[in-house]
Amino acid sequence: MDLAKLCREETTLTAMQIELLKRIAVCFPFVADLTQATARLYVREKGGDFLVAAYEKPHTFYRPDDNLTLGMKVGAREIPVASSIFARKLSERFGNGDKIPSAWGAAIWDNNLEVGTPIAVVTLDGKTAWDIAGGRNLVDTAKLILKNARKNLDREMYRHFSASDGVIVADRYNRITYADAAALRIYRVLGVGSLIGGHIFDEQLTRHITKETLQPDRPWEREIEIGGFILNERRVVINEGGVLKQTILIISDLTEIRQKDKEIKIKSAVIKEIHHRVKNNLQTIASLVRLQSRRSKSPEVKAALKETVNRVQTIAVVHEFLSQQGEENINIGEIMQSIFDLVVNTMTLGAHITTKLESADMILSSRYANSLALVLNELVLNSLEHGFAGRESGEIIFSADEDEENYNFTLKDNGVGLPRDFSLEKSKSLGLQIVRTLIEGDLGGEIILSNDNGTSAKISVPKNLS
Repeated sequence: MDLAKLCREETTLTAMQIELLKRIAVCFPFVADLTQATARLYVREKGGDFLVAAYEKPHTFYRPDDNLTLGMKVGAREIPVASSIFARKLSERFGNGDKIPSAWGAAIWDNNLEVGTPIAVVTLDGKTAWDIAGGRNLVDTAKLILKNARKNLDREMYRHFSASDGVIVADRYNRITYADAAALRIYRVLGVGSLIGGHIFDEQLTRHITKETLQPDRPWEREIEIGGFILNERRVVINEGGVLKQTILIISDLTEIRQKDKEIKIKSAVIKEIHHRVKNNLQTIASLVRLQSRRSKSPEVKAALKETVNRVQTIAVVHEFLSQQGEENINIGEIMQSIFDLVVNTMTLGAHITTKLESADMILSSRYANSLALVLNELVLNSLEHGFAGRESGEIIFSADEDEENYNFTLKDNGVGLPRDFSLEKSKSLGLQIVRTLIEGDLGGEIILSNDNGTSAKISVPKNLS
């Protein structure tokens, strides 16, 4: 259940108050990571107990699971900081009076007027994380962010970050007041010895920048190349009344990721080129076989060579698709349509054959591509050669679906059907022998041929190939 639905059903909050809480919850992922604390939003339910209306754990610090989860009703004793704020009408409170507080809480008032009973309380539970230099300062930064959250914030700007990302906080004068260990490590490699007290626009921090890329849809984020490194900088600026209060920089080292992206692009380009060359070579082979067929005077040899050309061209179709999209996946519906176009339109038949695809938009790994394409090609050839003898028209339909374990394909025609004594295991047809070998031997599946107002071929292959 989301925050809005929970509050509508369980509390007496108005629509405007709920909208305010939704806005505040937008920054919870960022606040939790920044303070290394679990962020929660509590509201009062109609019976007087408290509800956890929003909940976010940090990605920057390990916190074991507790039993205060989203939507749970809790009593005052279980959340002393939140309950004391509700009861005493305090604006904020650090828990337990310890030197290192176990929790911090703050009230949320409607229209930001600190009168009456708060509509909600936000808490941060982070005792261990705050036992660091500057840890309490991060709580002060979180206060500003939560106060600023009454505005309509960009959810992407306040998304989670990781423990390997550097955090830098600067004051209203852009002087750095806090830098965590990750930020110090990143800039130490760039030759910057100290960050605290420096200026975020100091030449010392910017002189090595060789390239800067702004994100059009994220004006608060940029990617910079600096000293052989590629860094992503997310800049969160907190203003009050048009006056700068604080700036938070999240620095992510993308060097290794970008290097891998580059390697993947190169690999993809090479693979596409290989598929393209294989396709061209197969088409050359098909042309040579076709030429040989024309020179042959034997009808049997011509027919055999024609079938060979179709098989070679079917494999070429698969490589053509892989060379165009640059991915090791195929759409079986597109492959099937190409086979229909290739076989039906090139066969000389006395009957007019139409083709149809039903629910065939299925993406498969290229591991299936060549074998399935050859199987479907052989089945279509069989339908055309044996299914429509003495008929003026006919139809071939292909469909595909899947279950938890298998991909399932059906190729059906409305032709004369199978002979009464037909057996796939005993058939001497080269095409059907190829079909059976590929389905059972290569793909580990099964095929069933049956009469169903024509011939129906049902193929099932496992999703997890060995």
